[in-house]
Amino acid sequence: MENSILSNILNPVRMRIIQMLIKNDTATVQQIAKDLPDIPQASLYRHLNKLASSKIISVVQENKIRGTFEKVYKLERNPYTAVGDKLGSGNKGEQLDFFYNFLMVLLGDFEEYMTWDKADLQRDGAIFRSAAMYMDDEEYLKFINELKNVFNKVKDNEPSEKRKLRKITTISIPCIDE
Repeated sequence: MENSILSNILNPVRMRIIQMLIKNDTATVQQIAKDLPDIPQASLYRHLNKLASSKIISVVQENKIRGTFEKVYKLERNPYTAVGDKLGSGNKGEQLDFFYNFLMVLLGDFEEYMTWDKADLQRDGAIFRSAAMYMDDEEYLKFINELKNVFNKVKDNEPSEKRKLRKITTISIPCIDE
């Protein structure tokens, strides 16, 4: 599995930059900063450089503005698709490492939230649950497609005073039914 892709997309800030570019196709640093206002500009440049050096994003245009050049970034390829393609072809050890790293990023996100003085799981609507359900392959595909439709209804929402950024993670693991 490509470690540079994994290490780059498993970083929470870089995940958000990638998601922003997936939604908008191209963006300048200023546009990304406006969409992700909580990321300091120096950090944003550092993350963009890491994504560019891993060939996840590329500069597709440079606009001259007051004697400097403003770069326009675009995804070179969708890293989620690239990782998804590799996930099925890697060995079990690589797949376990990938899942472990994914969980560590998730744990880091939760830990960061819990250090916030105003953290209140109930008020903020934070949930984590696990449920086992019996479904045949057809029922499962229908269920997954319905979930995708629910996500698609809100994935393009713009930031506003009333909206909070929320991270929703889905994991589906077949159980060994003996």
